[in-house]
Amino acid sequence: MSNVRAIAAQTLFQVVDKGVSLSTQLPIAAKLVAPKDKALLQNMCYGVLRYLPSLEHYCQKLLEQPLKGKNRVFQFLLYVGIYQLQHMRVPSHAAVAETVNALAELRAPGLKGLINAILRNFQRQQAELEASANDIPVCKYNHPSWFIKAVQAGYPESWELLLEANQQQAPMWLRVNQRQNSAEQYANKLNEQAIGFSQDDRFVDGLLLNAPCDVDKLPNFSVGACSVQDAAAQLAARLLAPENGERVLDACAAPGGKTCHLLELADCNVVAIDADEIRLQRVEDNLARLSLSAHCLQGDASQPDDWWDGEQFDRILLDVPCSATGVIRRHPDIKWLRRASDIEDLALIQRKILNNIWPLLKAGGTLLYATCSVLPAENRNQITAFLAEHTDAQLVPLHSEDTETTPGMQLLPGTTDGFYYAKLFKKN
Repeated sequence: MSNVRAIAAQTLFQVVDKGVSLSTQLPIAAKLVAPKDKALLQNMCYGVLRYLPSLEHYCQKLLEQPLKGKNRVFQFLLYVGIYQLQHMRVPSHAAVAETVNALAELRAPGLKGLINAILRNFQRQQAELEASANDIPVCKYNHPSWFIKAVQAGYPESWELLLEANQQQAPMWLRVNQRQNSAEQYANKLNEQAIGFSQDDRFVDGLLLNAPCDVDKLPNFSVGACSVQDAAAQLAARLLAPENGERVLDACAAPGGKTCHLLELADCNVVAIDADEIRLQRVEDNLARLSLSAHCLQGDASQPDDWWDGEQFDRILLDVPCSATGVIRRHPDIKWLRRASDIEDLALIQRKILNNIWPLLKAGGTLLYATCSVLPAENRNQITAFLAEHTDAQLVPLHSEDTETTPGMQLLPGTTDGFYYAKLFKKN
């Protein structure tokens, strides 16, 4: 099998320089390394993306000039090596030696001296380099400047905590399938398997594992006893509160976690749409594992005339395309693939979808607007504008401070992912 550090460097080059998402590139890369090295590969790729500005800064100080062009992959190999020395428990001598050995697979043995010297110099100058990085906000917080400014404006009291949370490993939450077990019953099954967990009264279907584990180790996972879904995402179905016999639309449904949760809670007729045919298949796969059924349609939520049958819905879950800035810790490449200009473009798409889906809701029906974003431009600003333009829309408060001037409920990364919800009632 291939050298894991060489594969990590090549993967990072594809993500950062070529703009390929990590969720696309990492599964391809994982097939090239030994099974025992897959976790190491993921750790190094996630880690370099989390700390990319700092690593770039160190190399800028240590290299006379950056490695460019056909040598660019070796720049990423240096990031892999420095990340190991700074953040991993790999013995330093092994980190240096194995990183240098990766050059054989990358067919650049002539660079061994350079890579070895840079890594050794980092060890000698580490304290000084770290201090200099802390003087630069982008390096100190390891987020792009535009995003730091956006969260400072949106959360003047807690922006540093938000950035810090983005640098942590994401927790693993389970959603218990209430058709098979109560949360308490499934908790007992976890206890029997010595799988540690905790519970939070805010999330009635959720169990938070003390440490991530392979789903194959979860009791009855293959037959649908539970699903892996963050607690913030679990709120969607509970807030929409479907009832038996209702016609429910799950717009932008892939990968299907919320679709399945709706059907776990009620015998409703769910229409699940998504524009991406491949991602829609994941909805079908999740439904099959849970022995649930929904009508899945490929379609663009912004153009319902192309797929809607004309019959209105009692409830609509509208989980719109967004910046995904609430799930950066799960997808650290978001920090480097997103641009400030993307937010304005996404906000226009979200507004179009919300305006075009609203007519599909019956009078007396409920729509839940959702994003996995922490940016007000995609969240409360959208709902404020929508309420001002639609006199038949009424905000349903989700907490005491949920008003038309500050609508919705914003969860920030921490115990859960970053998510936003706003609940709207359609007046007669």
